[in-house]
Amino acid sequence: MLDLLSDILTRLSMRGTLYFRTSFSKPWGVCVPSFENVARFHYAHRGACKVRVKATDEVVSVEQGDLIIIPHGASHDLFYDHEAETAVKPLDTVLEDSGYDGSGVLVYGGNSEPSSETQLICGHFSFEPTSRHILFDRLPPLVHVKNYGETAGKWMEATLRVIGDEAGGKRMGGDLIALKMSEAILAQAIRAFLESGAGAKYGLGGFADEKLCLSLDAFHKSPQQTWSVEALARVAGMSRTSFAVAFQKQMEITPMEYVTGWRMEIAKQALLDTTNTLTDVAEKAGYASDSAFTRVFKKETGSTPAAFRKKSLNVRTLERSA
Repeated sequence: MLDLLSDILTRLSMRGTLYFRTSFSKPWGVCVPSFENVARFHYAHRGACKVRVKATDEVVSVEQGDLIIIPHGASHDLFYDHEAETAVKPLDTVLEDSGYDGSGVLVYGGNSEPSSETQLICGHFSFEPTSRHILFDRLPPLVHVKNYGETAGKWMEATLRVIGDEAGGKRMGGDLIALKMSEAILAQAIRAFLESGAGAKYGLGGFADEKLCLSLDAFHKSPQQTWSVEALARVAGMSRTSFAVAFQKQMEITPMEYVTGWRMEIAKQALLDTTNTLTDVAEKAGYASDSAFTRVFKKETGSTPAAFRKKSLNVRTLERSA
């Protein structure tokens, strides 16, 4: 059975993609454009740089070993120091000026000493466009995990070294190895973010609360079960009232709003599989009747199950033909 975070990431159809490994030398600066339904990441394999997310205009210093995640795919600038802010160029321009052909290492910048080189491992994690969850919706514009390899543990530190060596390398299968190993990065980074207690500021405190996590984990492992506030409280070892109050305070929604929201995500995924009948979808989402499910689905999504399926499948067809 999948644990809580694993279930969320799997259900949202997370897929990792590596852009490239960089070799930036002073002076350099690049503006990464915005993109929907992705979480971008940059890992400082060697050297340091500054990151500024356009949505907040906050500038963060990234040191060697740090990991930066831009959860909502917002436009952001990468540059070596404040003196380079005026020299930041669009990513397309940087790619053109460097002659980068999509393979190997992206080499760009001036002729400074090798000791000042910045090597970044850059990529993103994409999600199913129709999928939603408060865990991602509420993440801040930028998540900065300092000394990421050490924070995540020795196994992750070793993984990052392998990714750094393989990404953009010349050995056969290197990019695929780096890609597959990179998919562990986001889960580990989010876990570190939540366990640090930082999520409480964004209505995600329940994921770090031992008792609330018991109920959340139980629900995610068996969403089809008949759940009520009493049943969730029982799993958490709390009274109904104390559980409901704590959940509302930590998550900023009621327990049953969370249950309904996640069941709708299960339903959306099931509807994309055309072998599932309406009854199949309703059962997978934990509803005893088609009519009850359809009523809730329309209320939560603004669309009937049939209309949602038709629209989503049409979008997929257009994307594949593009």
